[in-house]
Amino acid sequence: MMAEPRFWETDGTAQKVLKERASLLEIISPWKQEKNELEEMEILLQLIEEQEDEREAQELLEKIQKSEDAIGQMEFKRMLGGKHDPSNAIVSINAGAGGTEAQDWVEMLLRMYLRWGEKTRYQTEIIDILSGEEAGLKNVTFTVNGPYAYGYLKAESGIHRLVRISPFDAGARRHTSFASVFVYPEVPDDIVIEIDEKDLRIDTFRSSGAGGQHVNKTDSAVRISHLPTGIVVQCQNERSQHKNKATALKILKARLYEKEMEEKAEQLEELHNTKKEIAWGSQIRSYVMHPYRMVKDHRTNKVIHDVDRVMDGEIDELIRAYLLSQS
Repeated sequence: MMAEPRFWETDGTAQKVLKERASLLEIISPWKQEKNELEEMEILLQLIEEQEDEREAQELLEKIQKSEDAIGQMEFKRMLGGKHDPSNAIVSINAGAGGTEAQDWVEMLLRMYLRWGEKTRYQTEIIDILSGEEAGLKNVTFTVNGPYAYGYLKAESGIHRLVRISPFDAGARRHTSFASVFVYPEVPDDIVIEIDEKDLRIDTFRSSGAGGQHVNKTDSAVRISHLPTGIVVQCQNERSQHKNKATALKILKARLYEKEMEEKAEQLEELHNTKKEIAWGSQIRSYVMHPYRMVKDHRTNKVIHDVDRVMDGEIDELIRAYLLSQS
């Protein structure tokens, strides 16, 4: 009989206190800095009133704008109060029906998220990728490492729809493609997940990147199947089979933990509801490139009339609108 994985939190009281202290300082310090900035601006305003200095007045306006932007960012971060919001994120994108067209859409979405990661100074790493037969990607999994990566990217879970004139259609007809995106948090260090080795099937295979790049001559890629749950993960980004196995196990633990929390913890109810909505025909967002050009999020009715900017990684407006709608 197969055993279910066991979960528990380590005590690590001192470590938890230090982590909580660091987290609180991260919240408090920017507000203290803005308080000091405000006091400086008040002094500068008094000097301007006394001397009527236009140059100083322009400097004050610039300071006010910077302060407004900083406070806006801090207010935005305040919405990220979920237990797992500060965590790193693991993102999976899968092509829907539609063959090459849908697979090309997966590659476009991957570029969009990698560009977003660059702009936000997050570290991204592709850990598994499966190329399409003609073009694009059938599926891809990557990690996003940085403060609140999961808190931001959880807004992206769901079905993404693309409407455009297909570059793969000789008749230049309009096509609609779908891809599913799912985001889950990396398991915190203080969570221990015990998995029975007997419940795992581990297969190795020869890895290959998009377009046949990075082909290894050894079977270094690793696929791990968790038999009790049917969850399958794989990693092929490292040339070492040992490293690929370690990364795949980390992803498996994250998925098992997410599954366990969905079933047992009300605190992840929002994550659970989002995942249930991932079904064909229930897209969360549409990217229209013909006959007009816009992006619309169907959960918030947020519309951006510049699809190229969005596809280049400018998705903060869409993320912000979603998080505001949930607060």
